[in-house]
Amino acid sequence: MILVVTGTGTGVGKTVVTAAVAALARDRGASVAVAKPAQTGLEEGEYGDLHDVHRLSGADDLHEWARYPDPLAPATAARRVGIEPLRADDVAHRVRELDDRDLVLVEGAGGLLVRYDEQGSTIADVARLLDAAVLVVTRPGLGTLSDTALTLEAMAHRGLRLGGLVIGDWPDEPDLAMRCNISDLETVACQPLAGVLPSGAGVLDPETFLAVARRSLGPALGGRFDAAGFRHHWSMEVHG
Repeated sequence: MILVVTGTGTGVGKTVVTAAVAALARDRGASVAVAKPAQTGLEEGEYGDLHDVHRLSGADDLHEWARYPDPLAPATAARRVGIEPLRADDVAHRVRELDDRDLVLVEGAGGLLVRYDEQGSTIADVARLLDAAVLVVTRPGLGTLSDTALTLEAMAHRGLRLGGLVIGDWPDEPDLAMRCNISDLETVACQPLAGVLPSGAGVLDPETFLAVARRSLGPALGGRFDAAGFRHHWSMEVHG
């Protein structure tokens, strides 16, 4: 099964959520591959998002197919260094080569509609080509409802399935607006939140991180895994 992880923007906690799902699946005995098709803002040899996924979840079946030094959209970052960017169909082809795993997690760069190539392809196009459900990560603060609604509307327009909505980087002392976002986001998504990951989860040791993942995402997502591998339950549809 393939699950695409995207966000409502940059810096919402996609990598930590990806690691949490990978940790939960591996804890249930599933074989897991994690792909970050394009990594931006890093030079060769520097640690990227997949290093954090490995550190937190223990997953070591990791795949990165393009890396650009400028912290820009992949299409723009590739142009800056004169490299032909990866096309969405190329990404989809490479992900399909991993489909003998129980679960393949594909983490996008930035938000749902960030451009991957000169044709304007995005991680949404990758998800469509793969017929994959999409796990959306959003932030807890101001602008959350609008950004999330726009992301879900764009998914619905493209016929993409919502595999769950997660709030990343939840603070220890949320303000009133953040607390209200819990119920309001469920209304926007037309389904309960899949989980809320606390701020600082990305610096925990693996054992503590797994415990946090079980507590934060396990009630909603944990039942989709068993000792035999990944069970196909990512079938929730996006509604109006």
